[in-house]
Amino acid sequence: MGRMSTKGDKTPYQIARERLELTRERASEIIGVEPSKIERIENEKLNRIDPYDIIAMAEAYKEPMLCNYYCTNECPIGMKYVPSVKIETLKDITLEMLVSLNSLDKQKGRILEIARDGKVDDTELADFVFMQKELEQISMAVEALQIWSEKMIANGLIDVKKYNQLMKQ
Repeated sequence: MGRMSTKGDKTPYQIARERLELTRERASEIIGVEPSKIERIENEKLNRIDPYDIIAMAEAYKEPMLCNYYCTNECPIGMKYVPSVKIETLKDITLEMLVSLNSLDKQKGRILEIARDGKVDDTELADFVFMQKELEQISMAVEALQIWSEKMIANGLIDVKKYNQLMKQ
């Protein structure tokens, strides 16, 4: 059996694996890729990482955040369009979302004024940008909540059958 790394500057992939006390050899058995490939992913020595390998790692390591990390740091499309999500506690995620929702709720009338003519003029631009930023905050909170939920499911803290059943309603 292999040894655990003592390297200080570790990628999230390596941190997630080591959190479960898995060697690369054991992880390769679970994921279905060679230990050398896991090492190259962890040391960022692959020119192109296969996203399916990251999905397999995220599932095996019970760390859905690895997918967001991959998208925001490795994938050219994701680097442009996917926000880097910071996962905190359920309380923090909810608070962030509610603060932004309340802020937008106070601006409902202004949103309607701006949208009425279908364009944004110079007198509306500052308010429009403010609202866009608040919507981005809500979007980030929704993404964080989704990743948090997936992590809770992966770790058996949320009943996946009940969760999926309720999501279908």
